[in-house]
Amino acid sequence: MPIFRGMTTYLTTPQGRHIAYVRTQGKEPGVVFLGGFRSDMTGSKALHLQAWAQASGRSFLRFDYSGHGQSRGDFADGTITDWREDAAAVIETLTEGPQVLVGSSMGGWIGLLLARLIPDRVAGFVGIAAAPDFTETMWETEFSMADRTRLLEDGVLFRPSLYSPDPYPITRRLIEDGKQNLVLDGPLNLPMTVRLLQGTLDADVPPAVALNLLNHISSPDLRLTLVRDADHRFSSPACLALMVETVEAVLAAHHHYATGVPDELPKSHTG
Repeated sequence: MPIFRGMTTYLTTPQGRHIAYVRTQGKEPGVVFLGGFRSDMTGSKALHLQAWAQASGRSFLRFDYSGHGQSRGDFADGTITDWREDAAAVIETLTEGPQVLVGSSMGGWIGLLLARLIPDRVAGFVGIAAAPDFTETMWETEFSMADRTRLLEDGVLFRPSLYSPDPYPITRRLIEDGKQNLVLDGPLNLPMTVRLLQGTLDADVPPAVALNLLNHISSPDLRLTLVRDADHRFSSPACLALMVETVEAVLAAHHHYATGVPDELPKSHTG
């Protein structure tokens, strides 16, 4: 499907950060894509959703957190709080009414935080290999004693990446801030439709994380779909089609709950 990529514009947040975004006008509720750790808004999932939104006349917004992609700032200076604030600012400023949040990996954590903090602005949530509390998981189960010592003494630890030739920095500030944004350490009541998509071959966010999240969330309409042999990218044609079908189903559910009138689900996905 051809896609008009749109013009990148910048928003200055209340915290003074400059966030790059691309907005597609259309009917509401709109869809907002929340990217992952060190990813940007030009990834396949974000662009596929934009193409679908343009074809269906749906409002859509993609953006880069500060220190990511085209947004300003140094990645190593960022924290979960910063990126949560970035996401809240673009939603509050650039969208109208409730939005369906689609969060990939770390974006799933950001989306869960927003769904808890501003539920009136969230029409539904779709998590794709959602990685809530991943900083705590790294500290508790992935870091060796030597890693912890280096992080505490130097303030930064560089880890190899499967997706980049350059190692990425994990800062002490990121780990400490993550503790202030945990969603699995207490009740997570989400009064909206929630869908979780997870690949069984995801080496970064194992299926056990999705199962734990499924059991932890309290929602009136909650489902988890496991996709056999899908990896963390979740970007095969079949995965992208499933993502769109899931967003359409969440939009239909929101329409039904909001109006009491069933919304006809698409018979097939043509994106």
